[in-house]
Amino acid sequence: MALPVHAIAANPLRTLRLSAAASLAALLVLCLAWELWLAPLRPGGSLLALKAAPLALPLVGILAGRRTTYQWSSMLILAWFAEGVMRAWSERGLSQMLAGAEIALSLAFFASAVAYSRLSRASS
Repeated sequence: MALPVHAIAANPLRTLRLSAAASLAALLVLCLAWELWLAPLRPGGSLLALKAAPLALPLVGILAGRRTTYQWSSMLILAWFAEGVMRAWSERGLSQMLAGAEIALSLAFFASAVAYSRLSRASS
């Protein structure tokens, strides 16, 4: 369901919160699917799927709109960005495409989290 343009302009914090939550949830699902089913390091999945666990930590705070969660999670997400860059550089095929998706989702979350933190400063 798309938000009308006037709704986005009227409440940018809500839009940023939804964008951050959606990109974080999508990244969590991507990491699990990547390492368990889509392109695992070993057939049947690998323990590298545990890299998705820390992504669940900020999810409640992001959904609740807690400014401090946005601040620290914007730094946490950089680890997934770095992993995506390294795997996009070193792997080929499906894993390289999944790494590109990881980069895009981590950047989307980072931009949303930083923008939310800056805009919510005045109202906090």
